Amino acid sequence: MDLAGILAAPEHAAEAAEHHKSEVPFFIAGGLLALFAIAISVFGFKRPAFPETAQQARSVMTAGVVLTLAAIFSAVYVGI
Repeated sequence: MDLAGILAAPEHAAEAAEHHKSEVPFFIAGGLLALFAIAISVFGFKRPAFPETAQQARSVMTAGVVLTLAAIFSAVYVGI
């Protein structure tokens, strides 16, 4: 590394810090998805017939898809 690169390093570090996005949306979406998975597992073990109707099954699947997509999109948002 030459002297110019060494002298420019603090400028690049400050620039990178300015563009840092908060990871909180990903932590929230991922945490909700994990809690949902645990809750569905516990509920399924306690009630083997769960979900009892097709409507309940669609509701559970829809909630799972929405939470998964929220975690994915928030991860992409933070990563870009």
